[in-house]
Amino acid sequence: MKPVIELKDVWKTYWMGDNPVHALRGLTLEIKNGEFVAIQGPSGSGKSTSMNLVGCLDTPTKGTVWLDGKDISKMSESDLATIRGQKIGFIFQKFNLIPTLTALENVTLPMTFQNIPSEKRIETAKRVLTMVGLADRMTHKPNELSGGQQQRVAIARALAVDPPVLLADEPTGNLDSVTGAQIMKFLRELNAKHKKTIVLVTHDDKLAREADRIAVIKDGKIVRQIKT
Repeated sequence: MKPVIELKDVWKTYWMGDNPVHALRGLTLEIKNGEFVAIQGPSGSGKSTSMNLVGCLDTPTKGTVWLDGKDISKMSESDLATIRGQKIGFIFQKFNLIPTLTALENVTLPMTFQNIPSEKRIETAKRVLTMVGLADRMTHKPNELSGGQQQRVAIARALAVDPPVLLADEPTGNLDSVTGAQIMKFLRELNAKHKKTIVLVTHDDKLAREADRIAVIKDGKIVRQIKT
């Protein structure tokens, strides 16, 4: 099985005046197509920085990042935005839904930026909202939905362009334990039945154990990997 994501000796350095701050220090990680991997570490360990690199939201100071066979390390922002829109679906702790739009409109929005025709956008949005169990909530706005339903809209939005990789950043952080378990069950189904590669970013031991493999990050590098 070929890797869909590879980070090779990746460094990310920020500057505070004349002082360098190394968020990543030679991080190396390989994620194969169809895997469910958790990147786990405490606050400040570098897990959010690594997610930003995998998600084409940033580029490394040193080292290389490969996504689906392409070196994205030195791509321009416009090229990163293009590949991000095609290859990556994002699921965040904060649902990041637009409050004035319905569930259907929130899901169709990212497809607009991919120049997908209107009829196809609506057809796809209805299909993925049905897939996440919200066929009867398509015309509801976020404030008319529960937290779990809002997260399902966010998952449907992430699935809208059928990306091969889903990045889930603390996806249950704003949910109660029962609803959070339902969301994790759905992510596992997306991985098992729909062959999505899922990268879960979390500080939570219990949540990390939902993945097939845990990459533990500390001080900006992977210190061990655990098969669950």
